[in-house]
Amino acid sequence: MAIKLLVVDDSAFMRKIISDMLRDINEITIVGTARNGKDALELIPQLRPDVVSLDVEMPILNGLKTLEIIKEKYDIPVIMLSSNTNSEVTIEALEKGAFDFIEKPKNINENLEDLRNDLASKILASVLKKKQGKEINVFQKYNQNRISKNKSNILIKAIAIGASTGGPKALVSLVRELPGDMGVPIFIVQHMPAGFTTSLAARMDMESKLKVVESKDGMDIEKNIVYLAPGDFHMTIENKKIRLDKRERLNGVRPSVDYLFASAAEIYKENLLGIILTGMGKDGSTGMKRIKDLNGYTIAQDKESSTIFGMPQSAIKLGVVDEILSLDEIPNRIIELLR
Repeated sequence: MAIKLLVVDDSAFMRKIISDMLRDINEITIVGTARNGKDALELIPQLRPDVVSLDVEMPILNGLKTLEIIKEKYDIPVIMLSSNTNSEVTIEALEKGAFDFIEKPKNINENLEDLRNDLASKILASVLKKKQGKEINVFQKYNQNRISKNKSNILIKAIAIGASTGGPKALVSLVRELPGDMGVPIFIVQHMPAGFTTSLAARMDMESKLKVVESKDGMDIEKNIVYLAPGDFHMTIENKKIRLDKRERLNGVRPSVDYLFASAAEIYKENLLGIILTGMGKDGSTGMKRIKDLNGYTIAQDKESSTIFGMPQSAIKLGVVDEILSLDEIPNRIIELLR
């Protein structure tokens, strides 16, 4: 049975573009369109969509307020459509429960295929998440049989974290719980387009006792600072400095978690803690393996607290995860390991 999508955008052109480009995808049916949040809220009880695509900036009732009302009244995944200029509002929307977001390309015609593929994959993933929530977690028993290490034998000197879908909300939640005197640097790769990571770093910095920065090439690495990879740049570590580059995408993404994890593992070896959070795909698994090969310690977010279990599941299946923890448990475990 096809996924029912409601398209909400104040631009008639965008409503038509989205409807037309998804028309030939058998798994998705456009059940209606709305030109603002008020119209959308009137249509939802009539059309009963499975997913809503929601423009951020609209007259009468904007995307953020519409999202709040949808999340309050319905159990429907919402995918935001945002331009770079709306990056701060987009980060807030993700915190308020949006499943994910799509960046509106500056030139629609040049990027139509990418937009189509990105939107379709996120629509399918959002519905898959709802269905998965009703299943038994096949990895539940793994938690009861953790690979146990005597924590007194672990000396953590750096932490590397990777995330994708659901990551912004998870990262804000995680850094909020960490003390300001960690004594180690933290490196983060979050799959995001250029521009949006600036707003995410600012949001995390506001919520955290640690200083959070969007990384720049050549930046010195210091303790008690969180370095977030900027969108569209791979981030690695070399000679106690941050390195950024624009190599080809890895696993279809730039920045790639694998590049960060592998470079951090070479520098910090058994003193590195690698953490893989919620996200689609398998990015981070190969890097996690490199961390384990060099005797570092690894944690994966569990299925229940993940927006999408793809990245943690991939690392778990590869057999390179020491512990599976809920998002709420991870900050306390980090603090324990640092003691």
